[in-house]
Amino acid sequence: MRVAGVMSGTSADGINVALVDITESSTTRPPKLKLVGHAEFPYRKAVRDAVLAAMNATRASVADLSRLNFLLAELYGEAIIATQRRFRVKIQLAGCHGQTLYHQGEATAFLGRRLAVTWQVGDGSVIAARIGVPVISDFRPADMAAGGKGAPLVPFLDYFLFRDHHIGRIVQNIGGIANLTAIPAGASVDEIVAFDTGPGNMLIDALAMHLFKKPYDRDGKIAAAGTLLNGVVADVMLLPYFLRKPPKTAGREEFGRDFVGLFLQKCGRARKNDVIATATALTAQSIADALRRFVLNRETYAGFIVSGGGTKNPTLLAMLANQLAPLGLSIHLSDEFGIPSQAKEAVAFALLAHQTWNRRPSNLPSATGAKRPAILGKVSYV
Repeated sequence: MRVAGVMSGTSADGINVALVDITESSTTRPPKLKLVGHAEFPYRKAVRDAVLAAMNATRASVADLSRLNFLLAELYGEAIIATQRRFRVKIQLAGCHGQTLYHQGEATAFLGRRLAVTWQVGDGSVIAARIGVPVISDFRPADMAAGGKGAPLVPFLDYFLFRDHHIGRIVQNIGGIANLTAIPAGASVDEIVAFDTGPGNMLIDALAMHLFKKPYDRDGKIAAAGTLLNGVVADVMLLPYFLRKPPKTAGREEFGRDFVGLFLQKCGRARKNDVIATATALTAQSIADALRRFVLNRETYAGFIVSGGGTKNPTLLAMLANQLAPLGLSIHLSDEFGIPSQAKEAVAFALLAHQTWNRRPSNLPSATGAKRPAILGKVSYV
């Protein structure tokens, strides 16, 4: 079955589409995946601004949120059609994660109830009508209904792609948020450890825009010209999220505009380049600290595989490599395993859609904290 996976990450920089051929070998073995093609479609500035304004907003227009839900669906549909044309293929199914506007994995009080909630926009019915095939969307709520945090979901793909009978592997994605999947040698799905380690590119991007009027630190050049403020990193690493045990998930609610303000306050009058360098170091340090606290004290791992937008930042990768060296780990990109760094999350939602279409669960309770496996997403037919 040929499936399109569609991903819009926490950085809200655009749409990633992966076309994947998924072949069933037997009912007892995982399906085989073959990446047919991958394409990226940046949001127009006005669209990105609208998405960022809606994320974790204290006030928002209901009309504008509804319009954004339908607008993004149109953009997703156009991106899928354009990717099919580029690679001259036709799909039979699509899985679209949507754009997260709010995600609260921990239950809090609301009108006499304690609720964990999530909201991804990009209406599945509109996408299905535009592309002419069924669409699976809204993946997170089913896991949350089963007592999970609704994230992370990509570890389901990590398990099938990177599990090895002889060596343990850690798979690290660095998108807006950074998250890892630790897969012990020969692990069963119940032995996977996966969680969000903290900010990935989100803080760096926000500071680059605030201080330099640039959407991100291209090639890590701003950070490379700065000097690390070690005291700031050490201070921030004492915040409760970094100390909390998994399962745990994060988003702009933890590391968005309020966190940016706190970070700037801690940096004081430091040079702009130093602030970006320190934010970059925080991403690297929080990943390494999460490994030491919650992963390496359990099993032995020989591989560390990185994907996501952070792989485009050589300064970040160099800082991360320095943090990993004392832990006996070296960096490899997912490209070495046949999955381009920018495509992996989109590939994951193609696989999750295929599971749902076949009425099979695709959450990992050991990663999300759910009480049971769950079939994820909602089906929109043509």
